[in-house]
Amino acid sequence: MFVPTNILAMNSGLPETNFRFSNQIDFYRGKVRDVYIFDKKLAVVASDRISAFDVVLPHPIPYKGQVLNQLAFHFLNATKDVVPNWVIDSPDPNVTIGWRCEPFKVEMVIRGYLAGHAWRTYREGKRILCGVILPEGLKENDRLPEPIITPTTKADEGHDEDISREEILAKGIVGEEEYELLEKYTRALYQAGTEMARKKGLILVDTKYEFGTYEGKIMLIDEIHTPDSSRYFYAEGYEGRQRNNESQKQLSKEFVRQWLIDNGFQGKAGQTIPEMSAEIIFGISERYIELFEQITGKPFEKRSALSMEERIKNSIEANM
Repeated sequence: MFVPTNILAMNSGLPETNFRFSNQIDFYRGKVRDVYIFDKKLAVVASDRISAFDVVLPHPIPYKGQVLNQLAFHFLNATKDVVPNWVIDSPDPNVTIGWRCEPFKVEMVIRGYLAGHAWRTYREGKRILCGVILPEGLKENDRLPEPIITPTTKADEGHDEDISREEILAKGIVGEEEYELLEKYTRALYQAGTEMARKKGLILVDTKYEFGTYEGKIMLIDEIHTPDSSRYFYAEGYEGRQRNNESQKQLSKEFVRQWLIDNGFQGKAGQTIPEMSAEIIFGISERYIELFEQITGKPFEKRSALSMEERIKNSIEANM
């Protein structure tokens, strides 16, 4: 792959922000996002950090944060009649302003196909995933008989862990009535996302949703249907590739995980993150942009790299 001269020097990405606002009451830095906390609102900055296996990789990916923020805003706006969500506005390509919700300590993962973590578990001979029994005779990327919900714990630090519905209820992590509503919302969102993907020639393979409460009302929070939270296959040729035992052509972050696996890294103790060359960084950036354009049907307009932090700061101040 040819990397245009000085492209990474021209836009090395946004690794982090470090603002302080007069009415700010707290700050949280996640794997990818910088969250500025106010009385009733949040200002969430999507940085260009990239994580895999719950580890933040050493180099930011140009335009990744913009892709994630604008895709999430696109889908949150498109599904607000399906499930209420936290978003108020997106005043900047890298910023979303929304209500400050109290998050549930679980992530609702839903899978329509046997891919990624589910396939790696199945390949090891296991047939129960998060309390869900998987049928025999499946191969990688096969469509499941019906979509399954495989929740994970929401870890403040370290790795998220698989957990079953029964364990969630037994431990009191979420009440039964609330959990039933989370499952209902998850299935409705996946159905909506599947239909939107189909119209763009894609298959929404699996995805995850996070929820919280604001003034007693359950709301969808965080991002949805982005390459960081979801996996997509190209629909054209899917059946043929499955019949021929070929890899599926996909748009997701799985290619980053696979590159790390191929280079001896899965986030385990003692493993070293492989060196990310300019070619790898540029390739990841282009894949994120490709997904944006494929899923929205719109050309991606690259933000200006000049005065990026000042622009982001000003957009937050004007909305708080």
